[in-house]
Amino acid sequence: MIERRPEGDVMASKAVVVRQGNLYQPDSPLRGKVRGERSVMDYPFFALAKQPVQKELHFTIGSASIEIRPSAAGIATMYDKEIILYVASLMAQAKKEGKTVEQDFTFTAHDFFRITGVARPSKRDYDRFTDALERLQGTQIRTNIQTGSKIEKGWFSWLSEATAEYAVLPNGEQGPLRVVQVRLCPWLHRAIEKDGHIYHYHHEYFRLGTIERRLYEIAHCHCDGEAIELPFEILARKVGSTGSAHRFKQHLRSVEADDALPEYKISLRDVLPAETRYDSRGRRIGTPDTMVMFTPRNRQPAAQIETA
Repeated sequence: MIERRPEGDVMASKAVVVRQGNLYQPDSPLRGKVRGERSVMDYPFFALAKQPVQKELHFTIGSASIEIRPSAAGIATMYDKEIILYVASLMAQAKKEGKTVEQDFTFTAHDFFRITGVARPSKRDYDRFTDALERLQGTQIRTNIQTGSKIEKGWFSWLSEATAEYAVLPNGEQGPLRVVQVRLCPWLHRAIEKDGHIYHYHHEYFRLGTIERRLYEIAHCHCDGEAIELPFEILARKVGSTGSAHRFKQHLRSVEADDALPEYKISLRDVLPAETRYDSRGRRIGTPDTMVMFTPRNRQPAAQIETA
């Protein structure tokens, strides 16, 4: 069990409680496609890096502001987000079936790995899974993005509680991870329960890199059967890029060349600015602006679940 920190340390990583025994009736299996909530798809709530990010992240996109603080285990990553997508999918599934959905969800690790495309999960996969639970509990978010007609004034974590149940081997030692119970944060629970802006994910999503996942999510939110174009600087903020603009543009060029993004094509073009710009010394800036276009491959409206 992960060691608890003193209660007075409000930014400390919370414990993922590990238990042994048959405690819960799982809500899984998940049927059909993975589903995601629009705000979590559209905005950069998760770190892009594979390694733990220990510095705070701040993003301002239009009128929306997002602050993210790490726990001792770092900020929750785009790979950790898979758990949030899975839980959101369970909630959307139950809601579509007309069930009353609370904040607590119970599922099997086997079903989670089935959905995310891990055919034969190893011990390393299970270790990464429990590490992800810890980061999802410990990461703190503050945003003015409202859900369910409410704005959270304080900080919240994606999971307020998480319990992992392991089997017990005949020799009394801890066996494989079987069942997980989590409590979803009210912010996201309200978004799914009351707002109902839920979209299907393509099954190839889980094979993408972190930046490609963000590009897919942004396109899926905004390409309602038609192509959209975003200024490079705005797209970089929406993706959550914290590196250099040059490096991010190189990555976009690579995505454009590979043309492997599911459901959407991406293309970049340079355009001259509408107005003449000058630097601090009064010299004219001749650098063109870069625009990024997303085009649906089949020109069909995005698949959105009807609210119950």
